[in-house]
Amino acid sequence: MDYLLNIVVKSFSTPVFLFFFIAFAGYAIGRVTVKGVSLGTAGVFLAALLFGHFGYADDSLLHSIGLVNVSASHMKIALSLVQSIGLICFVTSVGFIAGPKFFHDLRANATSYVLEAVVIIGSGALVCVVVTALTDLSSAVTTGLLAGALTSTPGFAAAQEAVAGNEALLHEVSVAYGIAYPFGVIGVVLFVQLMPMILGVDIEEERSKISIAVSDAPQSDESGSDISIDPFGFCAFSLAVILGILIGRFRVPLPGGASFSLGNTGGALLLGLLFGHFGHIGPFSLKVRNASLETFREFGLMLFLIGAGVPGGSGFVAILKQHGTMLFIYGALMTLVPLLCGYFFSRYRLKMCLFNNLGSITGGMTSTPALGTLINVAQSSDVVSAYAVTYPCALVLVVLACQFIVTLL
Repeated sequence: MDYLLNIVVKSFSTPVFLFFFIAFAGYAIGRVTVKGVSLGTAGVFLAALLFGHFGYADDSLLHSIGLVNVSASHMKIALSLVQSIGLICFVTSVGFIAGPKFFHDLRANATSYVLEAVVIIGSGALVCVVVTALTDLSSAVTTGLLAGALTSTPGFAAAQEAVAGNEALLHEVSVAYGIAYPFGVIGVVLFVQLMPMILGVDIEEERSKISIAVSDAPQSDESGSDISIDPFGFCAFSLAVILGILIGRFRVPLPGGASFSLGNTGGALLLGLLFGHFGHIGPFSLKVRNASLETFREFGLMLFLIGAGVPGGSGFVAILKQHGTMLFIYGALMTLVPLLCGYFFSRYRLKMCLFNNLGSITGGMTSTPALGTLINVAQSSDVVSAYAVTYPCALVLVVLACQFIVTLL
């Protein structure tokens, strides 16, 4: 028995074991359904938050009893790698899936999706400005809350760049981002599940509506005459990631001395869309098997949630005690107000069907986990197109909003 216990304890000292243990626990949590609502894959995020609280820091509970012996510094490196790989896998697969219909949908609905992004990010920024004006919180804190509420890493980075050189303000941005981020993830995940239930819609009927909305898109050549490097499409997928990372590093100057880049996420999404749309380069196939894409999408989402959740859970309770629960409430408002504004604008002004509406909202909120949940709710990948069109617009707008609010207020 002691020998077996020793093996278990040593296993908890390896990041790989810990990550898959979190995944196992998270999917089990996500399967729990209360009145038809479940966290699904986002259960992994909740499990990661719990582990981050009890076992991430060197002085945490699980460390103190000797169950977890991985140092926080080593875990930080491993988590950063896991989060980056996960996000890249997810957005690239989303790009490949949406690619065949994306540009048709863009031509047909570009204005609607741009307006949706403006409403979502604009309403969130307005709440941020109002909170800054009516409280004694600095713009660094409120902007950090905004970036966390919209789960926007580029927005977080933009806010940090705007206060670069001031360690106190950098700390305020980071703390606020960490407080708002968990609800920013879980809130949107629950929203895309609850709205169909609240409205009492027929899922199959709504699925047929979005299918009809994108059915006019031209399909890529499926003749099979192209040369495939490997049968699963891993080579094409890897090339899309490589080129996406390279493109994501180009920076575009913005007013006020700031700059914008697509980053790894935006670059990989763009290349995935292009590869998915064209399907080949000369005689060489760029196609990836649907089964491979679905696996990459789910596995990437799982890794991303682990990488984001563990550090998010570390010290979360202590931060709330130190800075007060009002910060959490302000962050929640910056998530809920854009969600509702985006939904009602899309429904009553743009006249979108429900799943197109929710798909554009996940893109406007830059919410990777919510898209994964929505795909499961709709049981259709057609929702990806709305996300893919709205996401880049929202990405640019949230970066600009974070930079301008910090600079001007």
